[in-house]
Amino acid sequence: MLLAGMFSFYACGPSAEEKAAAEKAASAAAAAKAAAAKAASAAVAAAKNPTSANKAAAKAALQESTDKISEAGNKIAEAQDLAKQYAEVRKT
Repeated sequence: MLLAGMFSFYACGPSAEEKAAAEKAASAAAAAKAAAAKAASAAVAAAKNPTSANKAAAKAALQESTDKISEAGNKIAEAQDLAKQYAEVRKT
């Protein structure tokens, strides 16, 4: 009986795949955040030189930054959801 209890305790918790998925989502969120910061700094740099080409580049960089920020938010939400699922599995 004690041996069965030990194995059931060991079987509880997330699988290696679940842990890997949560880690991958967190990593993707961090990468998306870094890309958003890079795009934002490019937009600021282009906006400082008000030529028409730079204005277009600034507008494109701003859109890219907005897209990357949105992507980062989605990845962070996904990572938080996986972490919540992991916590719920650990409770059982």
